[in-house]
Amino acid sequence: MKYAVIVIDMLEEFVRGRLRAEAAEAIIPSIRRLVSFARAHGVPVVYAVDSHYPGVDAEFGLWGPHAVRGSPEARVVDELKPAEGDYVVQKRRYDAFFETDLDLLLRELGVGAVILTGIHTHICVQQTAAGAFYRGYKIIVPVDCVAAATKEWHERGLEYMRAFFGAELTTSEMLIERLKKELGTPSTTYV
Repeated sequence: MKYAVIVIDMLEEFVRGRLRAEAAEAIIPSIRRLVSFARAHGVPVVYAVDSHYPGVDAEFGLWGPHAVRGSPEARVVDELKPAEGDYVVQKRRYDAFFETDLDLLLRELGVGAVILTGIHTHICVQQTAAGAFYRGYKIIVPVDCVAAATKEWHERGLEYMRAFFGAELTTSEMLIERLKKELGTPSTTYV
C-alpha cells in the first residue's frame, strides 16, 4: 500500500498566533522526523493549509478572521515548511478534502493510506479523517504528531477517529519502524 503524509494547518496562526494550541510546539519535532523519513523514502508529503479570502468566509463567524491568504499567519512554520517536491493544498474548511483537489492528487499518486499530522486533533484533523474515510483511504494517526488546545479535546478527537473512522493510532517512531520494514529501507535516524 502506498502512503502519504498529510501535514494539516501547521501554520503560524495555529502554532504561535491568536488561535494557537499550546501543545503545537511540542509536536513539531515528531512531525519533522516523520516528514524527513517520508521525503527520504519517496512517500509524498502534502500540506493541507487553511487559506481564507479576506472578509469572505463562514469560519470567520466562529473564529474571527484567521489564516487569511497571503498573511504572515497563513504561512507554514519555518521548522516544517514545504520542500521542493512536496504538495500544498489550500483549504477553506476543516476537512482538507472538502472542495479541494486533495483526493484527485492522492489518487494520481496511487495513495491508499493517509498519515494525518497537525492541528487541531478534534477539528481539522478529525474532519480530514472523515473525508478520508468517506473516500476509502486507510487512516493512520501518529498521536505525537497531532495536538489540540486542550488535552481533553485532543483525546476526544483521537478516540472519535479510532471508533468511527477505524483510524490506526500509533506513534511516529513506531510508524517509522514499521514503514522501514514495509519499504525495505535500512535503519537510520531522522531529524
